[in-house]
Amino acid sequence: MKRPVAVGVAGLAVVLAAACSSPSQAPGTGGSAAAPEARTLTVFAAASLTESFDALEKQFETDNPGVDVSLNYGGSSDLAQQIVNGAPADVFAAASDPTMKTVSDAGLTAAAPTVFATNVLQIATAPGNPKGVAAFADLAKPDVKTVVCAPQVPCGAATTKVEQSTGVQLQPVSEESDVKSVLSKVSTGNADAGLVYVTDVNAAKGQVQGVSFPEAAAAKTDYPITVVKDAPQAELAQRWVDLVTGETGTKALEAQGFGAP
Repeated sequence: MKRPVAVGVAGLAVVLAAACSSPSQAPGTGGSAAAPEARTLTVFAAASLTESFDALEKQFETDNPGVDVSLNYGGSSDLAQQIVNGAPADVFAAASDPTMKTVSDAGLTAAAPTVFATNVLQIATAPGNPKGVAAFADLAKPDVKTVVCAPQVPCGAATTKVEQSTGVQLQPVSEESDVKSVLSKVSTGNADAGLVYVTDVNAAKGQVQGVSFPEAAAAKTDYPITVVKDAPQAELAQRWVDLVTGETGTKALEAQGFGAP
């Protein structure tokens, strides 16, 4: 009579041991959560947005675990053409309506672009302004080496507008592909002055000196943003657009000197 009882107790012990040593746990009982899915959001953005979007990148990645924001900066016209040529992008933020139109005319915008900021030109000179540049017309003086953006780039198009409105024709020593290149020419001493945006002068943190001029108001630049059609990460792309156009994005942009849309 003792043998069956012993077998039963031993069997029960085996079952209990197996249950206690099981590596799996039921949901909600303290098991480790699965790691978030790794995803990459690709944002094509005008070079003048570098500092603002770098700040927003950190916020977005904090709010969306597992997401890596890949920011591709450059001249808006170059970026637009890259998208038209098939470059994979989720979001496009341009420094002018005409460059955004290149993408929308190709049927590559998922929705109507939204203007989220504005910007104006400013003259950048070496600290101390050794050439005494005080007005737009001073950039045409023969002893002032001036650099500008190429005409197809938004900052170059804005420069052309100012030339037309003032009747002052510049003779730049070089035409650059984006504002950061213009700024670099001035900050490294390869040019006496350059036409960039007020936000670029602010971002230079004393490496250049800004000279405002009233004619710049007539060439104010709009910054539109949109989700690219058939974006690989369409949902994340819309979240990025919402961040940029929302309160957090507005504050980040205002901190760099951008104007309201």
